[in-house]
Amino acid sequence: MHRISLFIVALLLPAVTFAQSSAVPISRYDAFEYVWNSLHRAVGNTSETPYTDVPSSDPMYKTIRFAKSRNILGDFETFRPDDSLDVITALIWLFRSRNIADPEEITEETLPEFLTEYQIARLPEEGEPVPELTESQFLFMMQSLDEQLATTPREMSLYSEKFHGKGTAFGESFDMYAMTAANKYLPHNTLVLVTNVDNGKSVTVRINDRGPYVEDRYMDLSLGAFTTIADRSKGVIHATMQRLGDVNIVGPCVQPPVLQKRITRDVILAPGLPRIVHMGTELTLSANKSFVVRSVVYPDGFVSSMQNWILPDETFTLKPSMLGDYTFHLSSANGRNREMTMKVVDCADAAESSEGAQ
Repeated sequence: MHRISLFIVALLLPAVTFAQSSAVPISRYDAFEYVWNSLHRAVGNTSETPYTDVPSSDPMYKTIRFAKSRNILGDFETFRPDDSLDVITALIWLFRSRNIADPEEITEETLPEFLTEYQIARLPEEGEPVPELTESQFLFMMQSLDEQLATTPREMSLYSEKFHGKGTAFGESFDMYAMTAANKYLPHNTLVLVTNVDNGKSVTVRINDRGPYVEDRYMDLSLGAFTTIADRSKGVIHATMQRLGDVNIVGPCVQPPVLQKRITRDVILAPGLPRIVHMGTELTLSANKSFVVRSVVYPDGFVSSMQNWILPDETFTLKPSMLGDYTFHLSSANGRNREMTMKVVDCADAAESSEGAQ
């Protein structure tokens, strides 16, 4: 068996030592609850045989049983909720729950292959013990993987007329003008924020089909989605994707904020510039080091040239006044530039509908 211990990718995250510690390891039950809650995924009905040591009265009973049916946890008789979480189990749960491949392909034996792409662990020397994880270590590990998944450019393509009106893998009729996408592994109805790395434009799509089946291609975007962030003539683009959650849980107007934080590797915005923000929300940005707001381009094309220096103890604020894309031109003190785009949307109608339903 492979034995795995953790390291953190120095280029992405601050160094953390995973040495033996007196801190109490996190239990399998608590760790799984963190994993599931981070997915914002719906729990479906299942006929899966439950674990014998998770009673039906447990608040997580249905969730754990459903996760077992989706092969996230493994097909065993017991769940062992009070046992400590070891790093091998943690890696398998995280890779499977993030749908980076077919769950049956993610095993202890194949972990080295996945760790080559998602560098959150390394193989130890022969005879090294398998570490148990504390809560902070496990959460840091999960956040490291999610950051890599959200920032890794992937090849995405357009599919349109050839499939228009035909059935999808989930029994829907494909509408090439709807904001939808096909992916091999993400669950049906998952919302994904897709960002074209060439121009910074973003679109939120709903997974309603399986594919693509071209090697090294990650997602097929509908015509409506693709042309929102790229010219149709491109056909194929490189884009990042941020998993938001099930459409019935997060909804189009209550998505978890996706923040753009890095001006450079060393200059980090706090809390960050959201990719999507609701009309009327006041932005407040600061950073660990001085940065410059060169300009802001408004949705109507108006350019506000600022050249504002923001020192570490200062903040930059802006309250968007119109719908659409705002483009921020920022730079570090040494002149390295970064362009970030924020979309302002109006969720007033959704809010009124929610209030009326209470």
